[in-house]
Amino acid sequence: MTSARTLLPVGGAAAVAVPRRLRSGEASSTSLRGPVSDGARLVRRMQLRPAPLLGSSTCSLPSLRGRRPIRTQAASSSSSDSTGEAKPVGFAERYPALVTGFFFFMWYFLNVIFNILNKKIFDYFPYPYFVSVSHLLVGVLYCLVGWSFGLPKRAPINSTVLKLLFPVAVCHAIGHVTSTVSFAAVAVSFAHTIKALEPFFNAAASQFILGQQVPLALWLSLAPVVIGVSMASLTELSFNWTGFINAMISNISFTLRSVYSKKAMTDMDSTNLYAYISIIALLVCIPPAIIIEGPQLVQHGFKDAIAKVGLAKLVSNLLVVGLFYHLYNQVATNTLERVTPLTHAVGNVLKRVFVIGFSIIAFGNKITTQTGIGTCIAIAGVALYSYIKAKIEEEKTQMKSA
Repeated sequence: MTSARTLLPVGGAAAVAVPRRLRSGEASSTSLRGPVSDGARLVRRMQLRPAPLLGSSTCSLPSLRGRRPIRTQAASSSSSDSTGEAKPVGFAERYPALVTGFFFFMWYFLNVIFNILNKKIFDYFPYPYFVSVSHLLVGVLYCLVGWSFGLPKRAPINSTVLKLLFPVAVCHAIGHVTSTVSFAAVAVSFAHTIKALEPFFNAAASQFILGQQVPLALWLSLAPVVIGVSMASLTELSFNWTGFINAMISNISFTLRSVYSKKAMTDMDSTNLYAYISIIALLVCIPPAIIIEGPQLVQHGFKDAIAKVGLAKLVSNLLVVGLFYHLYNQVATNTLERVTPLTHAVGNVLKRVFVIGFSIIAFGNKITTQTGIGTCIAIAGVALYSYIKAKIEEEKTQMKSA
């Protein structure tokens, strides 16, 4: 099978593996995919997907003793292997739309649960740097267990690949930590509204750092995003500069990660890349967590949390949140591999709407009318930007394949 060269995280938060041979009509540019989630969406890979099921077709075989041509069903409920024995077609091949819908549901569900549980931890354990480390630590443990069972088989790494991955992992670590700090400081809904500005930073990096011309239509579509976030920020009841600045730093960090990803390509599969980047990011996050929060944690941080909820609940909550963080990123990767760029663009915007909506319901956050209107304008702007960008890239792909 032809190996796939994997392009590291480009766009908001994930990497895209770009096969050397793509099906006609599918875009190979990582910019199609856009952002996924914060810190999430670390590595994405496009895989060869099964062709759509074919309807019945007539196959005329040579006449034997006057028999009529035989009518066969292509892609029927069973297929024959080389030995002539029938093989049943799996559920995924029979109902691809249902499987894709299930992936979308799990992506949204895991993301919403992660955001809600993560925010609740800060009520009794307000140490976002340490919580960020716990997210990555659980993900690394998950990957190590998978490697031990050969799921997947660990890919070897050398100094050359390590040098390529290091700046990507550092930017991911900074983006993840600052996102967590922002979520701890302000309402989840407001933090996601600020992070809606991420496409603006991506476009600016493409234009002024990478030297790629951004169409005027894309710039104009970003105007509602900037206006909406500004409106929401002016009257947001939970607004504070710590949350706002850290969310902006997160946007910049993920944008720089996209820039470095353009220069880093490897033949490693996405799951192994995800694991190695998580390991490097974990090592990067540990020192600042110790320096910034270490003394407070030793003096009273752990004691206060244990007194409020108990040691078992504190540890279990950190493990569960870390597991949800890893799983929603992994499911997001699987989801994005199954759909077109345009479908992904719409799905990613809807995901942000779900997170904002459910966080408001879960925490009973009171928002002003202006904040609500500004949030809607910002999300609509992101949707318009994603749609225009996906259409432009699809047209480019069609022109190349023509």
